[in-house]
Amino acid sequence: MRRRIALALGGAAVLTASLASAALAPIAQASPELISAMQRDLGLTAAQASVRLTQEMTASRVLPVAQQAAGAAFGGAWFDPARGELVVGVTDPAAASAVRQAGAEPTAVAISAAALDAAKAEIDLSAKDRPAPAAVSGWRADPRSGSVVVALQPGAHGSDVDDFLARARKAGPVSVVTAPKAQPFAAGTVGGDPYYINGNTRCSIGFSVQGGFVSAGHCGGTGSSVVGWDGSAMGSFAGSSFPDNDYSFIRIGNGWWTAPVVLGWGTVSDALVRGSWVAPVGTSVCRSGSTTHWHCGTVLGHNETINYSQGAVHQMTRTNVCAEPGDSGGSFITGDQAQGVTSGGWGNCGSGGETWFQPVNEILQRYGLSLVTA
Repeated sequence: MRRRIALALGGAAVLTASLASAALAPIAQASPELISAMQRDLGLTAAQASVRLTQEMTASRVLPVAQQAAGAAFGGAWFDPARGELVVGVTDPAAASAVRQAGAEPTAVAISAAALDAAKAEIDLSAKDRPAPAAVSGWRADPRSGSVVVALQPGAHGSDVDDFLARARKAGPVSVVTAPKAQPFAAGTVGGDPYYINGNTRCSIGFSVQGGFVSAGHCGGTGSSVVGWDGSAMGSFAGSSFPDNDYSFIRIGNGWWTAPVVLGWGTVSDALVRGSWVAPVGTSVCRSGSTTHWHCGTVLGHNETINYSQGAVHQMTRTNVCAEPGDSGGSFITGDQAQGVTSGGWGNCGSGGETWFQPVNEILQRYGLSLVTA
């Protein structure tokens, strides 16, 4: 079967790592096209983009070691582009030295990540019994502000909103911001590459896994049939969850095969997938989708709850990468590390916006899958 995929080496990153000490010596070897995309979307020079990729790869590998070093004092972590390193919040100054030895820069915060996550989890649980009003765009634990940030649509008001905020504040510290309502990025059938569900919905492939690929759950329900970009039968949804989650596993056959590749669409070289290290907040991330192809941005937050009109979806990662209908399910990748599958957001690639993705590691764990890697 013909596939429009090239196993190109451009865009791959070569790393050597020692998790025992978090002492890393990465050398990011990015394709000129990837560097160009980061220049366009992040406002960097070519040299800055290359340096940042290397710094971010280091930060991704330092993160789990620094978190362990901080212990109960861990107050969250984020990549600081100005410093070029991972910053780790600590609630106890005594933990600062261990965090620094792990390779991160400690900073004092008022509340631990565990306490913030517990507050957000309590809000999540409350919203399952009494769903959040439509005017609530979502909520997230934000270590830098030391609060659970609740996003409301512009002009939101009413007793239902006040009641939700009152319940949220009982769980822990809350701050309120204004943000547009996110929507899933699915679309009706149009021409392009990707895959089609039951003949009338187009979505984008996320990542190849043993036996098939992962994508977004709102694209189709378990048992739904799938055809490829060329109209030939691919397989069907072996598992799907939406709302609450937004992920799916499509089992393939009929001559289709898997490859450890994210399409660059001619904008960048096709990227090889080598793993799924989690990119910290503040790192760059790029997205590939069948509508708007390749775009880059920054990771803005982890473990966020997004209140779609169909219901709340949890444990999402927020980015300022643009997306549009039909990009749903597509790949989010940092360097050569898979991050997640496109869920939804607001805005478009003409005026900008924000997009959330469901982390790929959660999908792999849920269905007992393993990535196809180079």
